[in-house]
Amino acid sequence: LWGPTASPIRDEVAPYIARHGQGYSRFEHAAHGVALDLLQYVPLDDPIKISRLTIRNTSERPRRLSVTAYVEWVLGPSRTASALSIVTEIDPESGAMFARNPWNMTFGSRVAFADLGGRQSAWTGDRREFLGRNGALDNPTALAGETPLLQRVGAGLDPCCVLQTPVELEPDGVAEIVFFLGEAATAADAQSLIARYRAADLDAVLREVIAYWDDLLGTLQVKTPDRSMDIMLNRWMLYQTLACRVWARSAFYQASGGYGFRDQLQDGTALALSRPEMTRAHLLRAAARQFVEGDVQHWWLPPSGQGVRTRVSDDRIWLAYAAAHYVETTGDLAVLDERVSFLEGQALRPGEHDSYFQPVPADETASLFEHCARGLDGSLGVGEHGLPLIGTGDWNDGMNRVGEKGKGESVWLGWFLHATLCAFAPLASARGEEARAAKWRLHAARLQTSLERDSWDGEWYRRGYYDDGTPLGSYTSDECRIDSIAQSWGVLSGAADPARALRAMAAVDEQLIHADDGLALLFAPPFDRTPLDPGYIKGYPPGIRENGGQYTHAAAWSVIAFAALGDGDKAARLFSLLNPVNRTSTRSDVQRYKVEPYAVAADVYSVAPHLGRGGWTWYTGSAGWLYRAGIEAILGVRREGGAFLLLAPCIPKAWPGFEIVFQYRSARYQIAVENPRGVSRGVSYAELDGKRLPEGPARVPLVDDGQAHKVRVILG
Repeated sequence: LWGPTASPIRDEVAPYIARHGQGYSRFEHAAHGVALDLLQYVPLDDPIKISRLTIRNTSERPRRLSVTAYVEWVLGPSRTASALSIVTEIDPESGAMFARNPWNMTFGSRVAFADLGGRQSAWTGDRREFLGRNGALDNPTALAGETPLLQRVGAGLDPCCVLQTPVELEPDGVAEIVFFLGEAATAADAQSLIARYRAADLDAVLREVIAYWDDLLGTLQVKTPDRSMDIMLNRWMLYQTLACRVWARSAFYQASGGYGFRDQLQDGTALALSRPEMTRAHLLRAAARQFVEGDVQHWWLPPSGQGVRTRVSDDRIWLAYAAAHYVETTGDLAVLDERVSFLEGQALRPGEHDSYFQPVPADETASLFEHCARGLDGSLGVGEHGLPLIGTGDWNDGMNRVGEKGKGESVWLGWFLHATLCAFAPLASARGEEARAAKWRLHAARLQTSLERDSWDGEWYRRGYYDDGTPLGSYTSDECRIDSIAQSWGVLSGAADPARALRAMAAVDEQLIHADDGLALLFAPPFDRTPLDPGYIKGYPPGIRENGGQYTHAAAWSVIAFAALGDGDKAARLFSLLNPVNRTSTRSDVQRYKVEPYAVAADVYSVAPHLGRGGWTWYTGSAGWLYRAGIEAILGVRREGGAFLLLAPCIPKAWPGFEIVFQYRSARYQIAVENPRGVSRGVSYAELDGKRLPEGPARVPLVDDGQAHKVRVILG
């Protein structure tokens, strides 16, 4: 009994090979004189997973084998919760197994299906029959003897799908078994999908998948002295952002499929360079989840729209931030005129932190600009120190009791709001909204004064203030003495005093970046015994997730901040530390890190005995931000108004240069950056197709002319 993957049945003698690419995975294993090759992928436009098992008889005798496919139906939030309501059947037309959960309120009419390409000759929908009373997935009772499967399907079973087919192979013979797993709106749709893919050219389907990702990821390709950076920037980070965060919205620890209001807006900023149309579409999708009062659903579930209304303070600002970034990148001012409806729903009662319900579309519609503006207008309240009110959490949801009484303040939110107001005010002026623009500029100026007056702690900026006025993130604090995002966003906002910004980031480098352990902490020390109650973050063990572990999302902001300060060495060194490729260089590294080397991890644990262990991977906004840190901050590549490519690198002094290939519609720009003087930044010379460009940061005009253009940039 064996299979192509290392789990659940493990052969400790023969090796397993796993290869993952964009849109596909491949697993190989050879044992018992048989070589197995399992290739899995999903077509671009259909809800069906294709698994192709190639079996080669490498022995010198004929072989009689059986292939068994096994699925545990969930069809709901958890298998335990939905098992009793799942009904299975063998479809008389296709012979495939169908499964439904009629008690699922949202998807009860839909049909899941499994099929062995029509080759199934035995089956069961009863997990207890297949595993046996004391059996397990690595040794199912039904595969241990000669007893055939009983072909049990229906209701009241412990639901699963087992499909089986025999295979006979001559010496050096090869057979391919195809397994389809999918879902459709109706039984007829499922039958049609199965019939179509049984007859399809599956190699052509795979080529289409690979070509799609090659085209999307090929928009921007880099070649630097750091090969691990190239691997992640050229393929994996953007793939993780789009495939997992934007499309699936699901991973091992996050399986809801819901949208987070701030989450995918940030992901969209990473896609604006390569796929701006996707960024645009989500701006409008997110705006439609805003209440007429200006606040938003913190998260919501498609297609029903059920979600949670909260007092989290930063959500409503992200729409304006993301819209301003999109317009700056693409020059698409027309998006601000798009009409989008609001939501109506029950308001939060006094003392109520959140409420989960299904809102209804409001009669009122407005431009995207108005949606953004209403969110900003609702974010101008300040506390005793003139800083924004933190509510029941800002970017760090776990600090949900710092300001639950309505008085706590956030320094990070002050920097973030300042940056957004300054970015959005010019858009208001351009539309003739001078009163709003003036109000926002005035508020930004007052914020800057308050931030410098009441947030500076001597060597770094505080994180905020509790409801009772106690400082958070201060040298007087026993726990959470320094928080990285209050320092990095002081730089990113451009509002921090330049001298203080340098000192604040030096404190981050000294106290939060532990190069020997390969960690960049969110804050330190973690919460543990303090009598203060910051919120549920204190419920995490010290050094885990947001509670003083590495939170890669925030660490990416530190990369950008170091680059903004002109320190290319620190920026690149921190990027390298965060790069998952570099966390698995040795066998001991692999055993410590324990998660994928090709997916950015949301968090890395910082306290023994789990020091350096990766936590939540795939479903994390850190992939998009780390992509932006590498492309925009270190390599200095940004589109400006859609018409120019701006090149303003900040690289390690030891780099001799780097190369970029940028595909702009039908035109191709081949860019060579040279660093003969060993500097971090500063463009001394730039040319396009042999003609010198104006001095300053290199602004390359983009022309859709079907030609290949050469750009040369010299730093110095």
